[in-house]
Amino acid sequence: MMPVNPMKTVSQVRITSPLFSGLVYSFSMMTIGTIVTSLFLLLTSTQESSLHTLTTIIHAVSLFIGGWVSGKRAGNRGWYHGGMVGVFYFILIFLVGFLAFDAGLNLQSLQLLGILFASGALGGILGVNTQK
Repeated sequence: MMPVNPMKTVSQVRITSPLFSGLVYSFSMMTIGTIVTSLFLLLTSTQESSLHTLTTIIHAVSLFIGGWVSGKRAGNRGWYHGGMVGVFYFILIFLVGFLAFDAGLNLQSLQLLGILFASGALGGILGVNTQK
């Protein structure tokens, strides 16, 4: 009798939607970046005045990775899939800011939308091209 490998009997979860997988990776990278930034601010004497620049960089890098994953999973139209990950990411971030902190739509948030769309689209383009 052959022994049963328990790892083959466990169902593996794979996210098939390119948009959803890109969002999951983006929020995971944002969480890691936020924790690293928090530890950096805690352990050094860096002022919180530079926090806006750091958060923009964290969002852009997170969206680049999420767009790359989305483009790789989609296999085509990477700019579209990566850009849409950026738009949905912005909508979720904006909703949290609006509901929790009563933040409105202003020029700064529209600039963030442009940065996130461009970063996600660039990641999506590279994600499609790394698949080949």
